Amino acid sequence: QVQLVESGGGLVQAGGSLRLSCAAFGGTVRNYHMGWFRQAPGKEREFVAAISWSGDNTHYADSVKGRFTISRDNAKNTVYLQMNSLKPEDTAVYYCAADRVMTISTMWDYWGQGTQVTVSS
Repeated sequence: QVQLVESGGGLVQAGGSLRLSCAAFGGTVRNYHMGWFRQAPGKEREFVAAISWSGDNTHYADSVKGRFTISRDNAKNTVYLQMNSLKPEDTAVYYCAADRVMTISTMWDYWGQGTQVTVSS
């Protein structure tokens, strides 16, 4: 059983940056593909970015491409999401997910509890 714990959320002005972290416990993150999703109030959870278990392949939603970067440190059992040039529409609860299959759908096996990101205009 893999437990995921996100951190690094907060309040930032538009144009600013944040780095989210996702630490894995009870399992080895190197065995899983990892993803970041987000859910804004009144909206469905949506795909943001994903990275393969080896780190060789990454995928991004069009809305964040060029601004967000996903990375992983398997030695630390941690995945990161560097978010630059933040916009008010990036405001959401951000969730980390793990699975042996990488998909842009929300059908991932393991989820964290989420961390709030608020971008003020």
